[in-house]
Amino acid sequence: MPTLQPPPAEQDPRVYFAAERTFLAWIRTGLGLMGIGFAVSRFGLFLRQITAAQSHLPANTTGFSLWSGVALVALGVIVNLSSVYRHFQLVHELSSGSWRPGHVSRDAVILGLLLAAAGVAMTIYLILVH
Repeated sequence: MPTLQPPPAEQDPRVYFAAERTFLAWIRTGLGLMGIGFAVSRFGLFLRQITAAQSHLPANTTGFSLWSGVALVALGVIVNLSSVYRHFQLVHELSSGSWRPGHVSRDAVILGLLLAAAGVAMTIYLILVH
């Protein structure tokens, strides 16, 4: 009785579906970063308006929320663009048979390190500026 061999990865549709789910997760991450960045940049404007309304003096601002929000939006755009590039690269590797399993997602590691550094910087800022 012959044993059935599983199809190669490049012919198994589940592999392409998994690649599609991963791509959509990266897009969702990029959109989330852009949304949070927009909210952060607008929150600084909101705080300035409240301060000005309560004290009738011009609010002193460092612009930190604006620039950190812009940086998060830019990071979200970079994540989305790199996810599109990586998805096309992965589909090409799968269809040509040159894909190798066990590949560490360099983009995920870089994004995780950048977000950790941003979190540390924001923590230090919040501690230093009361």
